[in-house]
Amino acid sequence: MNSVMDQTTEATPEQIRDNKLYQSMGLTDHEYGLIKDDVLHRLPNYTEVGLFSGMWSEHCSYKNSKPVLKKFFTKGKHVVKGPGEGAGIIDIGDNQGVVFKAESHNHPSAVEPFQGATTGVGGILRDIFSMGARPIASMDSLRFAEPKTDADKYFIQQIVAGISAYGNCIGIPTVGGDTAFDDAYAHNPLINVMSVGLMDLDKIEVGAAAGVGNSIIYVGHKTGRDGINGASFASFQFDSEHESQRSAVQVGDPFEEKLVMEGCLDVINNHSDALVGIQDMGAAGLVSSSAEMGSKAGGNGMELNLDLVPQREAGMSAFELMLSESQERMLLCVKAGHEDEVLNVFKDHGVNAVVIGHVTEGHNYKLLHHGKVVADVPVDSLASQAPVYHRESAVPAHLKNADENQYQPQISNPTETLKDMLGQLTIASKESIYETYDTQVQTNTVVAPGSDAAVVRVRHHDKALAITTDVNGRYLYLNPRVGGAMAVAEAARNIVASGAVPLGITDCLNFGNPEKPDQFYELDQAVMGMSEACEKFEAPVISGNVSLNNEYDNIPVYPTPMVGMVGLIKGLDHITTQDFKQAGDLVYVVGQTEPGFNGSQIQKMQTGKIAGKLFNFDLDYEVKIQKLITAAIQQHLLNSAHDISEGGLITAIAESTFGNQLGVDLSGNLTVADFFSESQSRFVVSVPQEKQADFDKLVGNDAEKLGKVVDDNHLFVQADDGYFDLDVDKAFGIWKGALPCRLK
Repeated sequence: MNSVMDQTTEATPEQIRDNKLYQSMGLTDHEYGLIKDDVLHRLPNYTEVGLFSGMWSEHCSYKNSKPVLKKFFTKGKHVVKGPGEGAGIIDIGDNQGVVFKAESHNHPSAVEPFQGATTGVGGILRDIFSMGARPIASMDSLRFAEPKTDADKYFIQQIVAGISAYGNCIGIPTVGGDTAFDDAYAHNPLINVMSVGLMDLDKIEVGAAAGVGNSIIYVGHKTGRDGINGASFASFQFDSEHESQRSAVQVGDPFEEKLVMEGCLDVINNHSDALVGIQDMGAAGLVSSSAEMGSKAGGNGMELNLDLVPQREAGMSAFELMLSESQERMLLCVKAGHEDEVLNVFKDHGVNAVVIGHVTEGHNYKLLHHGKVVADVPVDSLASQAPVYHRESAVPAHLKNADENQYQPQISNPTETLKDMLGQLTIASKESIYETYDTQVQTNTVVAPGSDAAVVRVRHHDKALAITTDVNGRYLYLNPRVGGAMAVAEAARNIVASGAVPLGITDCLNFGNPEKPDQFYELDQAVMGMSEACEKFEAPVISGNVSLNNEYDNIPVYPTPMVGMVGLIKGLDHITTQDFKQAGDLVYVVGQTEPGFNGSQIQKMQTGKIAGKLFNFDLDYEVKIQKLITAAIQQHLLNSAHDISEGGLITAIAESTFGNQLGVDLSGNLTVADFFSESQSRFVVSVPQEKQADFDKLVGNDAEKLGKVVDDNHLFVQADDGYFDLDVDKAFGIWKGALPCRLK
């Protein structure tokens, strides 16, 4: 794509039309016709075509997903800002808001893993502080192919190094996340990052540029030739021809980001009278931030002088200046007469800042370069009037012919099967990943990576935030609607198990090509399932990101809508973790175990694939069980709680023994195979013996006592047709050592 652009920088409007050069930038014949005939009523020049290519990309305009996104449940009594701003905000009381959003950096990371991951972290942090919030935590959600070659291992290591390098340097703790491995993500990994911030609700800022004569101020790094038209690149279907397209990948500098962040927060907190609006220069760079700010304000236009834009490379064209995605840059609209006040703030913080334009009368967006007008278009045509496509939907072939029967695991030696399960990379400990992250900087992390959800205290208050990211793409592949609901439900289980009540979600919708009816079906159905679950949990969608065309040579990834959820813990004494705490505690499974094997880890482990009709899921029952766990925690009846997900009940039991190296002596009215079922709506909990009567009264028939925690470092579980018998330290060694062994 860029090689064509480089050759045609000086192309005339007639050459662009006659040779269809706009196609190399991602515009279709139809879209070019709209620009030419309906918007401008003339031939667009090269710079203008570039502006539209970035702003009308899926990454910026959501032109293929907008009709689907409207189906999301976004309302709630505590929602302060929902989708449409840099990040969403939820009121958590005491004039405080929690701000969070997730972002994907899939294609850039596939091309340049370290910088792709690094700049993904930087971009989402800017979304948070552009709202007026201070980032307090980040999480990641990663999907890789199983590492088989040295190149695979290097790739994973570079992604992880990129995430840790940025977060560690800027001083934002990476407090957890989730990582899974499946060959469906070969050549097209998913690199999703979520960030969470806190703010005073009277300090909210939005990205708007209003008021004729008010100034537009550029802040941060100089503009270079990195990430040119990255928004269009991210909206392309990925293939082997684009594997080395490093010119579309940005380069990050966390030290500069730290200075920019502190300068922006200083302006927001101490010079709010001078500030009209603020926005991150993210996807599509300067054109996206400026056009969106101008369009949001309504009723005004904008003029920018590109000769004033700080540049770190000579001879940059207007196209390059507008579509560069150089990192660590922000755009501010400042009231006329207050420019020096704001510029001096950034000077004090050691940050470059300069006035590059102003708000104008009318509705046009005008760019000057070397004394000439190089673009003059209606501002709304860029920011809010991209075409919207209602794509055709068709049930995928593999769903039409799905086997109704549940897979039946073949288990001759339960203990050996458990050991094999604990060594599966999706199940095994991810400590070798998160040990590279600084999880304790800012000293607010109460529960670090390794439990169901991370927990970060809210300083000076008796409350905390629980944070998690979840999704199982295998479930969605077998049933996108039910799998979408399951993704939200699993996130909520993790939040509830930590002692919190779900507040809301952000998402990264990672899907294939929406122009293919079977892949659009997956997106559409998944969103409907997610929305149903969000409404049931009273956890609205307040922000998110769409990443489509996640394919490699026409083979899509599993539909993988990452759910990032935040919950509120009202009372630090409610914080709960998954580890068994003391010998003698009683172990229960809460929720009903049913056959749940199609799409499960044991099916993949034993057959090498997933297949069949996804197992049943009752959303109302899920809500009921989660409310029981919340009540049990708030009544101080539990010493531990752990949700049951991949690997089933026996895996959750084993994981609960690892933290304090305590064993269990258990038995259940289940077959050995049932212990590997991944049926939903279940928890493993431990109850002090003196609380047993109260717990039994609360849960009734929705829980079964399995046995007790013991202090002999031994895991023993008797099933109806066999038993599991394994030393805890041996189980722990398998679980902890699997991933680092494979990455050596």
